[in-house]
Amino acid sequence: MEEKMNFILLVPILFPVIAGVFLVWKREFRKRRNLLWFVGTALLITGTFVAVNLMGGERRLTAFYLTKELPVFFKLDALGRLFALLVTLVWILAGFFSFEYMKKEKRETRYYGFYLITFGVLLGLDFSGNLITMYLFYEFMTLASLPLVLHSQTREALMAGLKYLFYSFCGAYLALFGIYFLIRMGNTIEFTPGGVFESGFLAEHETLFLVITMLLIFGFGVKAGMFPMHAWLTAAHPVAPGPASGVLSGIIVKGGVLALIRVLYYLIGPGFLSGTRVQKIWIILTLITIFMGSMLAFREPVLKKRLAYSTVSQVSYILFGLAVCERSAFEGALLHVVAHALIKVCLFLCAGAIIYRTGCKRVEELVGIGKKMPVTLWCYTIASLGLIGIPPTSGFVSKWYLGMGALDSEIPIFSWLGPMILIISALLTAGYLLPVTMKGFFPGEEFVCKREKEPYLMTAPLIILAALTLFIGIFPETVLTVIRTISGVCI
Repeated sequence: MEEKMNFILLVPILFPVIAGVFLVWKREFRKRRNLLWFVGTALLITGTFVAVNLMGGERRLTAFYLTKELPVFFKLDALGRLFALLVTLVWILAGFFSFEYMKKEKRETRYYGFYLITFGVLLGLDFSGNLITMYLFYEFMTLASLPLVLHSQTREALMAGLKYLFYSFCGAYLALFGIYFLIRMGNTIEFTPGGVFESGFLAEHETLFLVITMLLIFGFGVKAGMFPMHAWLTAAHPVAPGPASGVLSGIIVKGGVLALIRVLYYLIGPGFLSGTRVQKIWIILTLITIFMGSMLAFREPVLKKRLAYSTVSQVSYILFGLAVCERSAFEGALLHVVAHALIKVCLFLCAGAIIYRTGCKRVEELVGIGKKMPVTLWCYTIASLGLIGIPPTSGFVSKWYLGMGALDSEIPIFSWLGPMILIISALLTAGYLLPVTMKGFFPGEEFVCKREKEPYLMTAPLIILAALTLFIGIFPETVLTVIRTISGVCI
């Protein structure tokens, strides 16, 4: 009876996938209005079923068995709830933004089809209860989101899609090699806070587990855009349609973050990683990525590419917090997962709105844009302040926890070097984001520009995302309560 009751776990996964497959098969609607009603209804129904699951207790469901030892198993725990809520909120907002943006795009039905399929797959990743289920949905995530990158079918999009596919599969196969050993050596592959391996067993096979850990970090780090596997991100994100760029940069990259949390904090355990050479290598790679991504963004003249390089840097803030293996840093990492998703989706949607209304793609072309699109640029400015880490935004709180966690860790050199690089990166972030605001609002006395009416389907999601950036910064306990529940059982 309990298993039947928990079948509701599968509904938000299967429903958008089935709706998306129908759209891909249908190809065209006679009236665009019917297409938008179908997509909007599918998004809201899925969101409703996610809310029903989130309001219940812990749910568990074994769907079927691949082999006797490999069940496809779903479990909704605190970490899964946090990621599922974030995915649902962003997917619905970016979806409604698409209703206006995609007017000028071809093959709109196919776009929405794969958009819905990816939504369901991401929820499957969030609800995964064991290693094999997570890996299956991790691979599905790449395949489902690839058509979003390829949507325009230009040569640039095709090359970016191939790069995305190549990097993602190479990373997934590296992780798969580590997964083989984890499944072979573990008595269970169900995710358990704090890890499933006993300390004595880990000490006995220390070298092997260090190799496994390094493979998993490199493998899943590809999706998170960690150096030196970051090149796909700056190629794929800018060529996708504006809303797709937003969810790719704000949500899809978090798939790699979620996978790393699951294998390091729910299987191997953070205590094993702490103080090892692997931990130091991982911290070095994250700090290189943070600084390098900020520098490349600072030098990039194309707005969407600038934001893509920024994602390379900002997601490694999260990886740095995870690598430190300290409670405050872990909480800062999870808080930055939330903050960065909302902020970066807002920034990409702002860029998409500007391109949609003006066709301008380069930063130097945006002179006076604030007089033409004031709501869009105000939302961009608030999100930019959040990404820099200026109070009272969510980015300030998450970076505060990351910095304090690094100092509390007392790791030689990195306990002070980490916060220093975070501050330098914040200054560079101000250097590449705020010039858009300056050019947009203060173009000079001679500039004359007529204000245009901004579509409410575009401005409403932007206002909500900007407001959430401020709300979490002012009332961080609303999110930190959940995050502390997760950190309390993991570390």
